[in-house]
Amino acid sequence: MEPRQIELIAADGVRLKGHWWRSDGVTPIGTVIVNPATGVHARYYHRYAACLAANGFSVLTYDYRGIGLSRPTSLQGSTFTWRQWGEQDFDAALRHALQEDETGRVLVVGHSIGGFLPGYSQSMDRVTAMLSVGGQYGYWGDYLPARRLPLFLKWHVAMPAITFALGHFPGKRLGWLEDLPKGVAYGWGLQQGRTEQGLSSDAAEAMRDCFASVTCPILSVTMSDDEFATPKAVNRAMRYYRRAAVTKVLLAPQDLGFDRVGHFDLFHARHQDGFWRQSLNFLRDGENPWGNRVYP
Repeated sequence: MEPRQIELIAADGVRLKGHWWRSDGVTPIGTVIVNPATGVHARYYHRYAACLAANGFSVLTYDYRGIGLSRPTSLQGSTFTWRQWGEQDFDAALRHALQEDETGRVLVVGHSIGGFLPGYSQSMDRVTAMLSVGGQYGYWGDYLPARRLPLFLKWHVAMPAITFALGHFPGKRLGWLEDLPKGVAYGWGLQQGRTEQGLSSDAAEAMRDCFASVTCPILSVTMSDDEFATPKAVNRAMRYYRRAAVTKVLLAPQDLGFDRVGHFDLFHARHQDGFWRQSLNFLRDGENPWGNRVYP
């Protein structure tokens, strides 16, 4: 399947690159926006997008500002932030999807930060449902206890220090995901328990109100061996969606036929006959395929 490359223009004028996926001759049953994790190119999700398109969905994949096809020539000194990824970039993707949609059903699949930041968009009240996969915002105090110290030293000591020295985070050179804009690296590296840290009281209240305006069903899925998106981390993130009907699922790798899955693996093609197919139950029919794995 060959997707069509598109350009999105955020409200602040930043241009983003993405792809539109649709099976020829198939009447679509819904439109899905795929939000990447931090430091992960949209191309990693292309096989999943092709799977969704082959099953009747129109699909939009895109790179956030500063990442992949949406990266400027240089990241030196770039101040792009997670908040802009939600308020501007996801919002641009959502507005485009709403304009192109022919079904009245626009859905979101978000991975990691991509499963949290949709609440920043003023248009999120028009979304039908969201599948959040490992959705959280990187607070070190919620990491898997056995891995907390090395992860803290890597992402919350080394990353901010390297970013301070170089003006951006050279993740690809280090083998630590992709390069990150300074604002994103600091946002993650210096993250505390409340994601609205650093905002004025009025801005923080407006942010919380925006998240609270979301009322669509959210299915939040994480893995028992995910060192970032532990149930504690997911609970912290999903509390911002206080008016949405949030169902939280904790899967073990063995539930999917694997010994290990972790934080990044679910969108690898090895899961196309398992997790990918199961996710269609929620996106197509609104049903939770893992009803026996729900936790409070």
